[in-house]
Parts: sequence; structure tokens; C-alpha cells
Amino acid sequence: MRIIMTIIVFSLGTFGYAQTEDLSNVMPFNEYLGYVKKFHPIVKQAELVIDESQAKLLKSRGAFDPKFEVDYNRKKFKNLEYYDKLNGTFKIPTWFGVELKAAFEENSGDYLNPESYVPDDGLYSAGLSVQLAQGLLINNRMASLKQAKLFREQAKADRDIYVNNILFEASLVYFKWLQAYNELVLFEDILVNAELRFRGIQKGVEVGENAEIDETEARIAVNNRKLGLEQSKVKLMKAALELSNFLWLENNIPVELQPNMIPDVNSEAIIDATFSINQLQTESMALETHPKMRSLDYKLQGLEVDKRLKANKLLPKINLEYNFLSETPETTNTFNTAEYKSVLNLSFPLFLRKERGDLKLAKLKLQDTEYERNATRVNLENKITALKQELESYVKQNEITTEMVSDYGMMLKAEERKFQLGESSLFLVNSRESKLIDGQLKAIAIQNKFFNTKAKLFNSLAVNPDI
Repeated sequence: MRIIMTIIVFSLGTFGYAQTEDLSNVMPFNEYLGYVKKFHPIVKQAELVIDESQAKLLKSRGAFDPKFEVDYNRKKFKNLEYYDKLNGTFKIPTWFGVELKAAFEENSGDYLNPESYVPDDGLYSAGLSVQLAQGLLINNRMASLKQAKLFREQAKADRDIYVNNILFEASLVYFKWLQAYNELVLFEDILVNAELRFRGIQKGVEVGENAEIDETEARIAVNNRKLGLEQSKVKLMKAALELSNFLWLENNIPVELQPNMIPDVNSEAIIDATFSINQLQTESMALETHPKMRSLDYKLQGLEVDKRLKANKLLPKINLEYNFLSETPETTNTFNTAEYKSVLNLSFPLFLRKERGDLKLAKLKLQDTEYERNATRVNLENKITALKQELESYVKQNEITTEMVSDYGMMLKAEERKFQLGESSLFLVNSRESKLIDGQLKAIAIQNKFFNTKAKLFNSLAVNPDI
């Protein structure tokens, strides 16, 4: 009996949730996040935001593409050619409200409008069109291109936020899996000890050293430990399946976590390195570079462009077009100011109600985003500060629980010795062991909360690590 109890005491001395592991079956935290970042569909979906912004930028640049136009009109009725008109134009838009233009015109017919008469070989023209007031310094195509560039930069910041969020969710699931595994190992260890104690009590009953009620109590303890082990197995299985949701390979192939795969129980250093926790805790908060703040900054700049465009709409529309005319464009001196075609268009709404309303709406949107930016900044500052303080608290809590578990282990060993000497009961031994188990479970739970808080700090700063 004393030999058996000595083995029990030795086993309890190594009571914990670390065991000899086959490293080939261990999935380190950083490798796991690396797979998530590289192959998870939501991460790839986040990259589509960049592709969308590039497509919008390409589309907005299309407003500055040179354009070639041809108009051909002909009318023939009862063997009479009323008119045959050909007009070809080549236009080059520029950044400001100026458009370069070259054209060729050839017209003929029995009933041609006199203003359309041109030389037999056609008439060439070259000139430009200028928006003198509204549209000169900013116009729709200029604003669209500026906003598309800003949207591209905003999309990059939003992409970092999306990727960080999926890595954060994947991290929480890994920590949940780790917690379930640690609890499983703990219950496996305590079941071994409970069964060993039960066999020792059985032999004690056979030789008359223990009462039968001790055997019953020992059996209850064994069944209780078995129940805890089965519950921990179910919890681990559910956590493993949840983890599988984040495991993908190339070509969008989902991967199911194999039953023999286990988490790395010594993950704290890897977690800190992956999240750059030491750097995040010690460095001052540079919120201006935070992806959320950068996204709002680019949004503000885009709204500022829209406000400038709306303010420009308050100006009158004054469009001036001037074209030099020539029959022989190959000769440069044939283009002169004496032969030209010009157009002047002027329009101006009397009340400007639509334009003033659009400008007011643009200002309100800008002001709303400024309020959002200020509120977001304060929320981020407070959240990051709270998480840093929470991390400091969990460091202390871990130290306290480690000391508590050590003390519970010492109390259990002392109670075991007293039981061997006949000065204690199996009930007290089981009670001491239950306290130790509760302490171990509490330590595992606090470790999980500690890791979760690190992930929350990582998420609050929206870090996009190179994994």
C-alpha cells in the first residue's frame, strides 16, 4: 500500500498538462496563422478590394483617353442626293478643363445647307476647347480620378483591417483548441492517478487495511474523472472542427484537422513573436498610421475633393472653342487667325438651388466623417490602453495561479502522507485533489484569457504581420 501511495505522490508531483509530444504532430501557432493568411478565402476576398480599386482607377483614367469620332450622314431621294456629310474628329482631353481637337469635314449635295459648304478636298481644323469658369480647375473627370486614387489607398488600409480580423478570429479558435487540449491532458493525468488509488484501496480492502466504503468512494472518484475526461474529449473535438474552418490549401481546398494533430503547449513565446506583443506594449500609440485612421483620412480627402467639385458648380458655365481652318494642313503657315471657327457657350442658373443643396450635402458628409474620425481615435486610444493594462493584470494573475497550484499540490501530498499514516481519510484526499484540479483548470482558463487579450491588442492595432 505504501509503495502504491508513493507512486501516486510522485505522479501528483508532475501533475500538469505537459506531456511528451511527437513534434511531427504539433501544429505551431505561427505556422497555423501562416496557412490562414495565405490560403483562407476571406483573406483572398480582402485582396479583391485592392483589385476593385485598381479597376475603378483604370475606369476613371479612361475619361482622359484620346477619342476618335466619325459622323457620316447621307440623304438620297428620287435620284437626288440631298446631302452627303462626313465629319471626323480626334480629341485629346487634358488634366484641366482644356481639350485639344483636330477635325476633317467633307460635305456635298444638292440641298446642302450653305453653312456646310467646304472646299472639294475637304476642310481641316485644329484647335482647343476651354472651360473658363466651371470645370477649369476641377471637373467631374478630374474629381473621379483623384477619388479613385484615394479609394485605392483606402482599399489597402481596409484590406489590412480585413486580414487582421480573420487572423484575430483564427487566433481565438487556436487558443480555444489549446485550452481544450490542456484540459484533456489534465483529465488523462488525474484519471491515471484516480485509477491507481482505486486499485490500491481495493487491495487494502482485501487485506483488511481499508474499509469497503473507501473502495466505493475511490470508485466514485474514478467515474467522476472519467466523466470529466469524456467531456474534455467532446470539447476538444468541437474545437478541432472549428479550427478546421480556417485551414485551407491552394485552389480553395478545405482541410480537415487530423485527430492526431495537437497544438503547441509552449506557445507563449511564439504568440508574442507572431503578434509582436513586446513592441506593441512598449511603443507609443502611433494612431495616425493605424489602418482604420488611414482609411478615414483617405475617405475625408475623397469627400474634400467632392466638396471642391460641388463648390465649383456654383460658377457659371463658360465654354470657349476656337479652331484654325485650313484646306492644306500639311503646310503650317496655312493655319492663321484670319480663318477660324469659334464657339462661345454661357449658362448660369439664377437661383443655384440644386448646386447650393449639393454643396451643403457634401459639407455635411465631410463633417460627419470628421466626427467619426475623432470618435474612432478616442475609442482606439482607450481600448488599447485598457488592453495593455489588462495584459499586465493577467501577468500577475498567472503568477498567483501558479503559486496556488503549487500550494494545492503540496497540500495534496501532505494529505496523502497523513492518509498513509492513518491520520486522514480518503474523503479529505479526494477533496484536496479536487481543489488541485480546480486550480489547474483555473490556470488553464486564465492562460486562455491571457492569450485572448494579446490577440485583442493585436486586433485593436490592426497589425498585418508578415507570416
